[in-house]
Amino acid sequence: MKKTVLAGVVLLAMAGAARIWLWPADDPGPPALASSLDKAQLVERGAYLARAGNCMACHTVRGGAAYAGGRVLPTPFGAVVSPNITSDQQHGIGSWSRDDFWRALHNGKSKDGRLLYPAFPYTSYTRVRREDSDALYAYFQSVPAQARPNAPHGLRFPYNTQLALAAWRALYFRPGVYQGDPARSVEWNRGAYLTQGLGHCSTCHSSRTALGGTDDALTGGMIPMQGWYAPSLVSNAEAGLGKWSTAHIVQLLQTGVAPGASVAGPMAEVVRQSLQHLDGSDAQAMAVYLQALPGPAKTAPAALPAPSEAVQAQLALGAKLYQQHCASCHQADGRGAAAAAAPLAGNRALAMPSAVNAIRVVLNGGFAPGTAGNARPFGMPPFSHVLDDAEVAAVLTYVRGAWGNAGAPLSALEVNRYRNVPLE
Repeated sequence: MKKTVLAGVVLLAMAGAARIWLWPADDPGPPALASSLDKAQLVERGAYLARAGNCMACHTVRGGAAYAGGRVLPTPFGAVVSPNITSDQQHGIGSWSRDDFWRALHNGKSKDGRLLYPAFPYTSYTRVRREDSDALYAYFQSVPAQARPNAPHGLRFPYNTQLALAAWRALYFRPGVYQGDPARSVEWNRGAYLTQGLGHCSTCHSSRTALGGTDDALTGGMIPMQGWYAPSLVSNAEAGLGKWSTAHIVQLLQTGVAPGASVAGPMAEVVRQSLQHLDGSDAQAMAVYLQALPGPAKTAPAALPAPSEAVQAQLALGAKLYQQHCASCHQADGRGAAAAAAPLAGNRALAMPSAVNAIRVVLNGGFAPGTAGNARPFGMPPFSHVLDDAEVAAVLTYVRGAWGNAGAPLSALEVNRYRNVPLE
């Protein structure tokens, strides 16, 4: 009898400990303070922050009402459908208080206490300060109500359970507002706050575990929702900006193009919908922060083995295809043509171990965003209807190994893996 009672006590204790570990109390964060802004100014400030966070990208379907939700976000665990965050009382967040909104951003919990899926990047938004959360709340309360019901997610078991989500949060999520580094400048801290918080750059630019957790290290990672590789921001061998001038970083963030570089794919959408709308001081702050990111220890690139006969034949085919389809824009020497065609010689995107972005661009085209500073961008047409998988592999193997580039050869199978058009 005593053993049974003792076992029951132990089980209860374990259950209590598990409950505390899996469902810890909310972190209240700093208290809400009265704003010095009037209502119109607060809404305007919130609208600016919503653009900085690119909230519309996930919460608006193509051709749909702004922020009415319904966009399907594919993940390795099933589909997540973005919710309606307009001021609608029934289907949106019109009945939420600013404390409810803060709870969602800071603690990743809905108004009713339900745990939110991290497709909503509260793992980054938790760093947002309370005054900015309140401004965002004021703005979304001003967004016209849209009576669009929220669709259910399409997640597989057990990922569709609150218990699994609680376990994930216990492993990968700790709420906490951004704390400035007193050893750094005000400008650097502002850039860090925007990059780590509303910008949620680590959501794409960091690798993920099998369970979807990330270390926020900005060392690069695949974007499972779109099938692109977000390159490392801390390695100058990928997309690190340590050797760039601050002015050129600002130019890239706000226009999508800079001397010898341009953005494409998901990053083009980020620039078009979000970064181009940053004011000059915030773009400058982000540039200062990105430029100062520490890089990994320098290692000599591994020497590629001498090409086999099969690779030599592939290179010969690639050289022929390049002259036929590419040289008129990118030039025979791979140096490109100013703003019209990106240089391929010494292009970091071609030398990265992951060739997925180069494959995507050849198959589906590469287009810089249309921005106020680059209103009529040049673009590269798609070649998926012109070249088969082996031909795409050949031309990319050629350019990845020409003009000082040192990328490994590609196979037709690698190309075929990405022949499908990425989801919007």
